[in-house]
Amino acid sequence: MYDKFNRKINYLRISVTDRCNLRCTYCMPEEGIQLLQHADIISLENIAEVVKVSVGLGIDKIRITGGEPLVRKGIIDLVKMIAVIPGVKDFGLSTNGILLKEYAHELKKAGLHRVNVSLDTLDPERYRKITRLGDVRKVLEGISEAKKVGLTPVKINCVIKQSSSEPDAVEVAEYCKKNNLQIRYIHQMELSNGQFSVVEGGEGGDCKICNRLRLTANGYIKPCLFNNLEYNIREFGIEGAILKALKHKPKCGSVNTNGTFYNIGG
Repeated sequence: MYDKFNRKINYLRISVTDRCNLRCTYCMPEEGIQLLQHADIISLENIAEVVKVSVGLGIDKIRITGGEPLVRKGIIDLVKMIAVIPGVKDFGLSTNGILLKEYAHELKKAGLHRVNVSLDTLDPERYRKITRLGDVRKVLEGISEAKKVGLTPVKINCVIKQSSSEPDAVEVAEYCKKNNLQIRYIHQMELSNGQFSVVEGGEGGDCKICNRLRLTANGYIKPCLFNNLEYNIREFGIEGAILKALKHKPKCGSVNTNGTFYNIGG
């Protein structure tokens, strides 16, 4: 399917939860956040149905995000549901990697193709300072396990403040080269003031070729991360919400004042 700017829209990013087991400084306040009510979170079956309808309209790339998707109860069951939907050609999951070692084998067995893992530094102290709770050793073990079971190519998302020549970014790049991992540099973004840029090593942030829609954990289809537009699948129906998002997808991102990274997915 194509939007009014003749961009082919074939990518759906799905936030399955606003919960996370880290408190990264650029994503979430230290004290945590006001979580969505359980009744507002759409079920695994609803998510799978959104994927089914989306694929019927032309979506063929699916990515599960969060929050941290591996803290969502039943995540393996969801992967199984999506993996058997005909027409899904590219099926990935973005994770902070803390639980990846535990889940990698089950995710692969369930039908997941590959993973993206967040890794901003290899230094244990700096990693804990950035994430407030994390142990970088668990992330590295998770990456190793993902490679072992075949969740490849493993892509590393490295958030940078200014440039990819920052010491931590250089060290992560060397680690990726040594371990045959693909690295993507993501400049630190701010939704409320429209601060975003093109991902180095990826296509995210390049509005002229944007091919994605988003499903939030509480059932809204969003045409753009940096925009307040959203259409509830409960109100408009799944196909109706998707088509409205497609129709109103903006030419370029601006600002988002009613959402955050942890409840939309970056």
